[in-house]
Amino acid sequence: MNNKLYGNLIFELSKAGRKGYSLPQNLYQHSTSELPATLCRKQEAQLPECDEMTVVRHYTNLSHNNFGVNDGFYPLGSCTMKYNPAINEEIAAMKMFTGLHPLQPAETCQHALELYFRLQESLAELTGLSEFTLNPCAGAHGELTGLMVIRAYHESRGDHQRTKVIIPDSAHGTNPASAAVCGLEIVEVKSNTEGLVDVEDLKRLVEQEGPNIAAMMMTNPNTLGIFEHAIPEITKLIHDAGGLMYYDGANLNPMLGACRPGDMGFDVMHINLHKTFSTPHGGGGPGSGPVGVRAGLEAFLPTPRVVFRDDMFRVETTEPQSLGSIGAFLGNFGVMIKAYVYILSLGREHIKEVGPLATLNANYIKESLKDVYELPIEGLCKHEFVFDGLKDKSTGVTTMDVAKRLLDYGYHAPTIYFPLLFHESLMIEPTENESKDTIDGFIHVMRQIAEEAKTDPELVKTAPHTTPIGRVDDVLAAKHPIVTYKQMLNDTN
Repeated sequence: MNNKLYGNLIFELSKAGRKGYSLPQNLYQHSTSELPATLCRKQEAQLPECDEMTVVRHYTNLSHNNFGVNDGFYPLGSCTMKYNPAINEEIAAMKMFTGLHPLQPAETCQHALELYFRLQESLAELTGLSEFTLNPCAGAHGELTGLMVIRAYHESRGDHQRTKVIIPDSAHGTNPASAAVCGLEIVEVKSNTEGLVDVEDLKRLVEQEGPNIAAMMMTNPNTLGIFEHAIPEITKLIHDAGGLMYYDGANLNPMLGACRPGDMGFDVMHINLHKTFSTPHGGGGPGSGPVGVRAGLEAFLPTPRVVFRDDMFRVETTEPQSLGSIGAFLGNFGVMIKAYVYILSLGREHIKEVGPLATLNANYIKESLKDVYELPIEGLCKHEFVFDGLKDKSTGVTTMDVAKRLLDYGYHAPTIYFPLLFHESLMIEPTENESKDTIDGFIHVMRQIAEEAKTDPELVKTAPHTTPIGRVDDVLAAKHPIVTYKQMLNDTN
């Protein structure tokens, strides 16, 4: 890797007067017009001045520092980084899709509306629910939309007092956040020693809050990667109290082909297309969080909606009980294309293998490492599992140290210090795509780090050693981030 360009900011490479372009003089002065003064800057933007090759090399070098699932193993538990097949990108980039405008007449974009409609049907079939909307633009956006459906349902029945949502203490942080944004109150239910919902504690809450319960939100498998086997009892408790069951589909991978949330008694759920169905995820997007509902709740879904009527796919906005619009147009269409291609590529036969393979890979890693990493909860996991740091605590090597050391070996670190149920949580999720060779390599490195923690703990505690930036002061970086070049100059001076 080069040299003086490597590690510098583009502003540090700037030289006054250098240009990266050469444009001919404007020969059409009569066709131009001045911008209104209110839209113009009072002073010129402080942009770097670099030649073209410097710019190209700088950003190419920076791109080499990025790590993605195309570069190596990405065992990021709770945020599936699944391989996105090239055919997904190829089809999503076709001009018949990229050249569309969301306001053009429906008869001119029947192919796109049919894809949208068929994806809705596919998701309904895969989850056992009645109907889906693809409008939400992310998982958390889907959670909010689903909770709005639940609230609209209760209010349509005159149950205005149902404002409480029961959420397990192991839930993703977006669950209570989404409930709060929806104007609902959070009631926490505890986990038992097996990492599952404590049904006895739930019974107490239902008895206490009965008429006020709007819903219970559950992630299944839960954040520990454990299947909630008491779901039939839980759904009966909530339904008997008049509430609805919400399924957080963030961990849907191991369920594909194995079971369906709708068959378990869930009324509303969201799916993360950008996790379960291969589309790129991370860095803030793009995302998609479709919401599905059981029969009887379809009217509350947001509009616009794609329907098939009179031999034509149509976009409708006329449902009187609908939430109305929850985002621009019909959501992130490019993500939907990739998800639908992924479903069709696997087909009815092979999509059934997704869940079993995700479960097999996770359990293989867990069983291969539990003699050197602390496994707080024994038993079969699903797509992910959680260690509580190294088994040998006497070394002083923490989960953070293990994660940093993994970078030296060319692996992205797993999720750490989440869930909050354990002090040194290390959450690992391999996804169903990974080969045994890849997984064996990861297991070898994890065992190597455990051995280093015993024989040379300082090596692990001071990692990483091979990355462009070494060990940083995380607290200082969080409290005093340097986010602009100007700020950096001030600090330096």
